[in-house]
Amino acid sequence: MTVKQLSMPELVDACRGLGVTNVGLWREPVQAYGAQATAELVRDAGLTVTTLCRGGFLTAIDPAERAEALDDNRRAVDEAATLGTDTLVLVSGGLPAGSKDLHGARERIADALAVLGPYAEDHGVRLAIEPLHPMFASDRCVVSTLAQALDLAERFPARQVGVTVDTYHVWWDDTAPAQIARAGAGGRIHAFQLADWITPLPEGVLNGRGQIGDGSIDMREWQGYVEAAGYTGAIEVELFNEALWSRDGRETLARTAARFVEHTA
Repeated sequence: MTVKQLSMPELVDACRGLGVTNVGLWREPVQAYGAQATAELVRDAGLTVTTLCRGGFLTAIDPAERAEALDDNRRAVDEAATLGTDTLVLVSGGLPAGSKDLHGARERIADALAVLGPYAEDHGVRLAIEPLHPMFASDRCVVSTLAQALDLAERFPARQVGVTVDTYHVWWDDTAPAQIARAGAGGRIHAFQLADWITPLPEGVLNGRGQIGDGSIDMREWQGYVEAAGYTGAIEVELFNEALWSRDGRETLARTAARFVEHTA
């Protein structure tokens, strides 16, 4: 998503040129190119798919909408398995229209995980609940903290459900380091992502993630937390930023790789 202006073949070629060997993919471009075709493309280039983003949106009340959400998440699991990644990131979903019931929405997520967790495990895929910053609670994700994400995940085996730690969404939370340790102790840190917090936020706020090093977050500090918790997996950079998307994608990817080296240990 950081360089969504690149086509799938362009992305793979640019990664190969920079010596980048891991890539986290989003469903929309994967579906557009074809999951099997994407799998062959990245495999032939020597790339490993670290995660697939995103499943989730599991808070609907209407039975037909809930059934469709479960079907879509099963498709997402299938796509992740085809790509060879063991992790599907979940953005849980916001409040249904007219609802003010956060607790009920979170319980419906748990109900969905009870169905999807075993299905994912059968396909060699783990579900990684990603808490989003509270400003997204109403329309995008009622899970706002790592504590809330773990309270859901811990109802299920770690091999089925864990969490995603994204610096953009948790950096403000002074309880997050302890929750990262909690997640690590249970083997539930399934993904770790970097993005910086810059202000002012743009209208709509979704595409306001800053290039690492441009904002308020100490990336090495958060890397230290997850590594102290036992995480040894890939570190992804995930930037939603209109200015970055308007630039040459290869240049943006090269700059991002350089910033990663500069601001991580």
